Amino acid sequence: MLFHSGHFDSPPGGTHVLAKLVGEAPAFREAMREVPIIARASEPVLILGETGTGKELVARALHDLSGRSQFPFVAFNCGAFTETLLEDELFGHERGAFTDAHASRKGLLAQAEGGTVFLDEVDTLSARAQVDLLRAVQERRFRPLGGQRERPTDVRILAATNAPLERLVRSGRFRADLYYRLGVFSVSLPPLRERKQDVLSLACHFLKKHLAADRGEKRLSTGASAALVEYDWPGNVRELENAMIRAIRLCVSDTIEVSDLRLNACGVACRSVMPAEHAGSLNARKKAVVERFEREYLLELLSEHDGNVSRAARACGKERRALGKLLKKHGLK
Repeated sequence: MLFHSGHFDSPPGGTHVLAKLVGEAPAFREAMREVPIIARASEPVLILGETGTGKELVARALHDLSGRSQFPFVAFNCGAFTETLLEDELFGHERGAFTDAHASRKGLLAQAEGGTVFLDEVDTLSARAQVDLLRAVQERRFRPLGGQRERPTDVRILAATNAPLERLVRSGRFRADLYYRLGVFSVSLPPLRERKQDVLSLACHFLKKHLAADRGEKRLSTGASAALVEYDWPGNVRELENAMIRAIRLCVSDTIEVSDLRLNACGVACRSVMPAEHAGSLNARKKAVVERFEREYLLELLSEHDGNVSRAARACGKERRALGKLLKKHGLK
């Protein structure tokens, strides 16, 4: 993802980090606004958002913008391990802790000493693992499996989830004390369906990214651009990137068409850019033709300027605010 970092007061050396995050939608800008400030703190951060919204990218930005950036960043998916294996991965073990434990092994907390540990799907932690993590966050100490003594730890914990943690707390499935410890700061990422104006910017970004290795050039047709904007993206930015990779491989010309996108049926069905012709009054037909032209023109304009509204406004000779109103009228913002 890209984000135009000029919208924020970035710390020295932080511009290149924020430049990896792309988006101009108000909801996304608001979510990113405090990232440089939060990065300078040492308390835990809870990153909320649906699958595919870029939670790990935000976690990496928080690490890279922090005073811990010279130390390790370790990402860990809590939902990928059983309770025992999870504790072993996080806290490590001493020799003889269990069968086949022939040597001591450092866990992720020890491996990331001085740096950052990113815990994805934190809502899947077992009750016992929640207790152990709470102690590590609260007391900055942990005990390896089979260990007799606790060890100090100096890491920043970033946790992420796509689950409604508050509801899990109320139902007793997630500890309230851990929830409040992890949520000193929070960043909520909006789903892509609430960032319609960013879809083409992101699509063009992924086109450039994945065409770079092939040294080729491809562009989106007007129909493909419309389909991308109108699709609901249940898999969010990750699904969009996959769609662009797929389109690059399937497209046999230099123009990507709707058929090359192969959008999933679980998203909103792609509607035709061209409405069916029908008889009617002259004024009604004229209005329909003008609106069709406006929409196609705007899609082409945004595609040519990688979805950047400011550049598009300059190119078509309109004020940015006026162009924004026109985009909103056609559901492109």
